[in-house]
Amino acid sequence: MGEFDLIRRCCTRARPSRADVLLGIGDDCALLAPPAGRQLAVSLDLLVSGVHFLADVDPWRLGWKALAVNLSDLAAAGAEPAWVTLGLTLPAADESWLAAFMDGFFALADRYAVQLVGGDTTRGPLAIAVQVHGFVEPGQALIRGGARPGDLLCVSGVPGEAAVGLALRLGRLELPAALAAPCIDRLECPEPRVALGRALRGLASAALDVSDGLAQDLGHLLDASGVGATLDVDALPRSASLQALGAAALELALAGGDDYELLFTIPPDRRDELTACAAAAGVALTVIGRIEAAADLRLRHADGRPCSLARSGYDHFA
Repeated sequence: MGEFDLIRRCCTRARPSRADVLLGIGDDCALLAPPAGRQLAVSLDLLVSGVHFLADVDPWRLGWKALAVNLSDLAAAGAEPAWVTLGLTLPAADESWLAAFMDGFFALADRYAVQLVGGDTTRGPLAIAVQVHGFVEPGQALIRGGARPGDLLCVSGVPGEAAVGLALRLGRLELPAALAAPCIDRLECPEPRVALGRALRGLASAALDVSDGLAQDLGHLLDASGVGATLDVDALPRSASLQALGAAALELALAGGDDYELLFTIPPDRRDELTACAAAAGVALTVIGRIEAAADLRLRHADGRPCSLARSGYDHFA
């Protein structure tokens, strides 16, 4: 099958169309009409076989994840998803693989009314580039640089489950099936916290998504805000899967990566509003620390004992 047959069969099938897409797939450029009075939020992520996903991953799940990790960036900005472009390098023109990949991709795109408006394919080692575009009200975007001393540090979901899933897939851990399956799902089919990002507009003073490890990504937020923090490691949420791992769970939660949860700060006098945000987003929210004026990140147990990590997160070039 040739390149253009592959694109036509798998990528241009009928999807719900958006009124702000004036011209989509099939021309040299898409023509898009951002709504008046809103700002455009744009993010791009690359996923490379053997680096960001295992070569034997189910293609449906890979299609879902390829879009999910990008929607997570929009969520961290409090933006409403709108458009997406997709670039693929494929070792061969495998129609069944690509059809399954696109089914997973579109399953998530349809949930958020995201329209695929263009992209490119070529032969090469399996790699995926996704660029997402969304809208946010002027002055309402969540950014990394707004945290202030005294703010509460909060996280969504259960960081560490995806890292457990990866360790299970690599054969480095063993858990009963009932505990293993949710972690593998978190690794391969993450849930972008789009609703939470929208709910946090006007409440969160700073936010980002956790992709390379909670401790490492928190460092980016602290640097951008010019502050430090103390994190209570005993306050981190623990699922049954993490609890089953005992002490080993702590480093997975703090440095494992691939969580795509939101890490954010709020003023202390607005703590009561977290309950409404959690309900609106359908996800648990946990206060895990406090922002401080003194630079750097301090990891502490609830009784004040310091905690150290062998590593803080993932670095592509380390």
